[in-house]
Amino acid sequence: MKKYKILVLSDLKSSTTNILKSSVSLAKMTNGQIEFFYVKKPTDILQKDNQLSAIRTINKEHINVHKKIQNIINPICDEYGIKIKYSFAFGNLKNEVKTYIKEHQPDIIVLGKRKPKSLNFVGDNITQFVLDKHDGIIMFATDKNPIEPNTEISLGLLNGYDGLFNLDFSARLIDHVQEPLKSFKIIKNSTVTKKTNMSEDKKIIEYVFEQNDNTLKNLSNYLNKYSISLLYVNRDEKNTKQDADFIKSDINEIINKTNVSLLITGL
Repeated sequence: MKKYKILVLSDLKSSTTNILKSSVSLAKMTNGQIEFFYVKKPTDILQKDNQLSAIRTINKEHINVHKKIQNIINPICDEYGIKIKYSFAFGNLKNEVKTYIKEHQPDIIVLGKRKPKSLNFVGDNITQFVLDKHDGIIMFATDKNPIEPNTEISLGLLNGYDGLFNLDFSARLIDHVQEPLKSFKIIKNSTVTKKTNMSEDKKIIEYVFEQNDNTLKNLSNYLNKYSISLLYVNRDEKNTKQDADFIKSDINEIINKTNVSLLITGL
C-alpha cells in the first residue's frame, strides 16, 4: 500500500499544534507519513554587520529553532503514536519551499488556513505560491476546529464528486467519514436541494446553490450548520460537469470566506 508523503509548512506560531493534529488525522486516514518544514528569514535573525557576531547569532538561532520544533512535535508524536520528520532552513521563504518541494516531491502539502490580509507565513502570498507550484493535493487546515485524529470526520464535497471513489487517496479518506456525505454545488440557475446515492454503500445529500454575490456566504453558513470539518474541493476541471460554474480562480475566495479546513484536489 502506498504511503502518501504529507508536507506540513509551518510558521511555528500558536496555531501549529492544531494544524499538526489535522495533519496527523489525514495521515492516519490515508496511510501517510508527515514531514515538517519551517523557513526563517535571515533578516529576522541578523541585526549586526559584524561577521563573527552574525555566525554566532545563526548558530544560536539554529539551536533555538531545533528545540522549538521539538517542543511542538514531540507531544503530538507521543499522544498519537506517529513519527514526524522535520527540517528547517534560513533563507528566502519561496525559494526554500520551492527547493524542498522539488527535492522531496510531497503528495500532499498542508498549510495553516490564512486570515484575509494576514502577513504571516501562510499569508505572505505563500498560499497562491503553493497553489501554483504544487499540482498535487493541498490541505488548508483551520486553527480553531482541528480535525481530531482517530475520529470519523464530517466531509463536505465541493464542485462535484464524479470519479471520486475511483481514486486511491479519496477511497481511503471516505472509509473514515460520517454518512451521509454532503455535496455542495454552485451553478448558474438552480436552488434545488436533492438526495441521491453515490454508490451501493455510500449516500450523499446534495445542495445546489445559485451563483450570486451571496453564494459563498450561504455556503459557509451550510458548512457551519452541518458541522462540516473538512471540505473536499475539486480543482480538476476535467472531472467536473459542465453546469458547475466553479473555476480555479474561486479557490482564494473559498479559502478566505469559509471557516473549515479545505482539502483541494490535484490538477
